[in-house]
Amino acid sequence: MSKYLPTLWVDDFAFLEAPRWHQNRLWVSDVFDKKLYTVQPDGTRTHLCDVPHRPAGIGFLPDGTAVVVSMQDRKLLKIVDGALVVHADLSGVAAGDLNDLVVDERGWIYTGNFGYDHHGGAPRALTDMHVVEPNGAIHIAASGVEFPNGMVIINDGRSLVVAETWASRLTAFDRSPDGRLSNARLYAALGNRQPDGICADSENAIWAASFNTGEFLRVVDGGKVTDRITCGQHAIACALGGEEGKTLYCSAYTGSIEDMEAGKRLGAIFTVEVDVPGVGF
Repeated sequence: MSKYLPTLWVDDFAFLEAPRWHQNRLWVSDVFDKKLYTVQPDGTRTHLCDVPHRPAGIGFLPDGTAVVVSMQDRKLLKIVDGALVVHADLSGVAAGDLNDLVVDERGWIYTGNFGYDHHGGAPRALTDMHVVEPNGAIHIAASGVEFPNGMVIINDGRSLVVAETWASRLTAFDRSPDGRLSNARLYAALGNRQPDGICADSENAIWAASFNTGEFLRVVDGGKVTDRITCGQHAIACALGGEEGKTLYCSAYTGSIEDMEAGKRLGAIFTVEVDVPGVGF
């Protein structure tokens, strides 16, 4: 198993989710600070906008327009001329706060939700994942999912993999032309690890952030762990990018849950150079 030495890239954030490499820079949501940022390769950050109901997943439509999850009001917002515009309103169908998303090459957006009032202490419940067509139409893509979190599209678009956090597993689905997901199967069982954000490389392996163990794991179909990186007390999400697509950007929280609840700005991104580039590089 490969060993890595992470390098601190940027810090002084609240809680960074959904890093995405796009247009030669990293896009990232600071969930608890309610801000959307981009970060240049030299570490220079730009505050793009505030997202009052907490930003999360980020994606890009075929024309390059950025779309961001607005968690608490359960909407997908796009940035148009520097302003936030509603792309889809899932408040009537999502059973809990929206979470992450992934966009395919046609502009179809898959998104998950908590499934219950997580912050209010409600009991855990299974939920639906939804797919949003480019025209804004919303459909159920899959049901019976346990806290769907990060998701990626692999196998040249034929498969979608989602992290089911509380179930400690990555689950794969087949994708149909109409966007529906079927044939749910186990991609990887992660033992006691709780996967949060994920990204895929060009070999269809998946890097998964294990929130509770502070690890970033490269996992192949079937569950074998080929690589492991440790940084921070809590691993949140990751993305492959950089000039050659071999820089793994690792979002971590370097403090405790108590520090997080106290609002301490201990969110950071570490970088690691890996062997296999991300998709599209």
